[in-house]
Amino acid sequence: MNKIYVAGPYTLGDIGINVKNSLDAANELMDAGFCPFVPLLSHFWHIVHPRPYADWINYDIEWLYACDAVLRLPGASSGADNEAKLAELHDIPVFYSIEDLMSAEI
Repeated sequence: MNKIYVAGPYTLGDIGINVKNSLDAANELMDAGFCPFVPLLSHFWHIVHPRPYADWINYDIEWLYACDAVLRLPGASSGADNEAKLAELHDIPVFYSIEDLMSAEI
């Protein structure tokens, strides 16, 4: 089962909608047989146990390295752009649509 890192906007726009969009994409990926990792789920963890921003970034990057591919969701996000760039630097393929990801051989 391929592990897919779901990278998308968080703080720009409505945070609740951004988290929902990530979960919607992850649900579609799971239905298609992938194993998605949704870094925005730390939103809920942070509510209960707040941590410094750097902790969340470091946590997410460790998971990024463990994934087979990245799905970059639409929307402006310097964080998601950096995750996509970091993935490419580590030869982890980045896809910009679920359709392209599903049709790829990874």
